[in-house]
Amino acid sequence: MKDLINHEKQYSSITARVLVDQQKAYFNSNATKSINFRIEQLKKLRSIIQAHEKELIETIHKDFQKGAFNAFLTEFGGLYKNLNQAIKDIKKWSKARRAPTDLINFPGRSYIIPEPLGVCLVISSWNYPINLSMVPAIAALAAGNTVVIKPSELTSHTSKLLSNMIKTNFDPSYLTVVEGGVEETTDLLAQNFDKIFFTGSSPVGKIVYQAAAKNLIPVTLELGGKSPVIIAPDANIKICVKRLVWAKFINAGQTCIAPDYVFVHETIEKVFLNELKKEIEACQYSLSNQNYAQVISEKHFIRLTNLIEPEKVLVGGKHDKFNRYIAPTVLANVSEYDNVMQDEIFGPILPVLTYTDIDHVILFIKSRPKPLSLYLFTENESLSKKIISEVSFGGGIVNDALTHFVNDNLPFGGVGNSGIGSYHGEAGFRSFSHYKGIIKKPTWFEFPLKYYPYHNWKFWMIKRALGL
Repeated sequence: MKDLINHEKQYSSITARVLVDQQKAYFNSNATKSINFRIEQLKKLRSIIQAHEKELIETIHKDFQKGAFNAFLTEFGGLYKNLNQAIKDIKKWSKARRAPTDLINFPGRSYIIPEPLGVCLVISSWNYPINLSMVPAIAALAAGNTVVIKPSELTSHTSKLLSNMIKTNFDPSYLTVVEGGVEETTDLLAQNFDKIFFTGSSPVGKIVYQAAAKNLIPVTLELGGKSPVIIAPDANIKICVKRLVWAKFINAGQTCIAPDYVFVHETIEKVFLNELKKEIEACQYSLSNQNYAQVISEKHFIRLTNLIEPEKVLVGGKHDKFNRYIAPTVLANVSEYDNVMQDEIFGPILPVLTYTDIDHVILFIKSRPKPLSLYLFTENESLSKKIISEVSFGGGIVNDALTHFVNDNLPFGGVGNSGIGSYHGEAGFRSFSHYKGIIKKPTWFEFPLKYYPYHNWKFWMIKRALGL
C-alpha cells in the first residue's frame, strides 16, 4: 500500500510538471501574444459561461444552498463586468507607452511595453467559486498568459462543472482546470510557474508564498482579516443598518471583505442595536427563502458555533448542524478580548463593541494586522479624512460596505497580512504583466561624454545632466 501511495504521488507530480511544460511550450510559440487572439478567446469564454450559467447556478446551490438571485449577483455580475471591460480595453492596456528620455540618452526615445509573464497558476477559494476562479484567470488571459486554474475541493459540484466546461472548449496547453485537494495543490506549487495568484486564508497564503519563493515566482495574495465597521454619532442609522446587514449576511457572512466587527458610538448604541434587530428580522434570512447559504463544511460550522456566547446574543444564535445552518447572529456587550475578536470570523456572526473616543478605535485597529477592508458610516468629512489617512487597509467605503469590490476602476487587494498585490480591471492586467523599459537610439549622433579621454569639461557636463 505504501508503494502504491508513493507511486500515485509521483505520478501526480509528473502530471503537474508535464502540464506546466506543455503550457510553457504553447506560450513560447507566441500564440498568446496576438491581441486579436486574446480578444477571441475572451469572447469564447464569455459565450461558454453564458451557455452554462444556469447549470453553474444549480451546482452552487448543490454545494452550499445559495439561491439563484444571490448567485448571479455575487458570482456573475462582477465576472461579466470584468470580461466585457477586458474585451473592450485590452488594446489600450497592451499599447506601448512613451516615457520621457533623460539627457544622457538623448536623442533616444523611451517606451514602456507590457508583456505577459508566461504560465500562471490561479488558486481560488470556495466562497465564490466561479468569480474567484474566473476573474483572475480573465486578467491573466487578457495579459497574454496561459493559465492553470485550481478551484477549491470544498465546492466539488461547481469545480467539476467548471473543469468540464474549460477542458471541453480550450486546449489544456492554453487554459485548463486541475481538480483535487491539498496533494494536487502541493504538486502544482512545486512547479516553476511564472506567476501564482492565490485567494484564501492568511495561513494558507503564507504556505503559497513560501513555495513560490523557492523558485522566485511573483505572487498576488488575496487574503482576508478582520474588516472593521465604525459607526459615528452622526450616521444615518436606518441606511447604515440596511446596508450593513446586507453586506454582512450575504453568503452567510462567508465573504473575505464582509464586515467582521462593529464599533458603534455609545450615544447611539441602543438605537443602532434596535434597528439592527428589526432589519435582520425583516430580511427573513433562511435557506428556504433562497436568500441565505449554508456554512461550507462541518469543520467551519463547529468553529463558528464555538464563537457564539449565548449570554451575549442579541439576535439569532440558533443553529442546525445537519443543515450546516447558523442564523444571522449579533453579539452585544462584546469585549476586545473575547474569542470572537481574535481571528477573522468568516461567517454569519457580527460582534458589536462601543466607543467614546475615535482615537481609541484607530489605535485598536492599527494595533492589529492590517484589514482587507474598512467601512465608516458618517456625514462628517473631517472624520472620513482622519480615518482614511491614519488607518492602513486594503480598500473600503464611506457609508456603505462590500460594494467597492465591483468597481473595476479601483484596484482590489490587501496590504500586509490581508494580501499582496491587487486585481480587477486594468489592475488585474498589470498584475499578470511585466512592464519592459526600452530605449531606441539613432546612430546619426553620439555624445562623446562617456568615452575616454576624461576631460574636466566632460565631468562638469555629466554633473549638470544629472542635476548636480
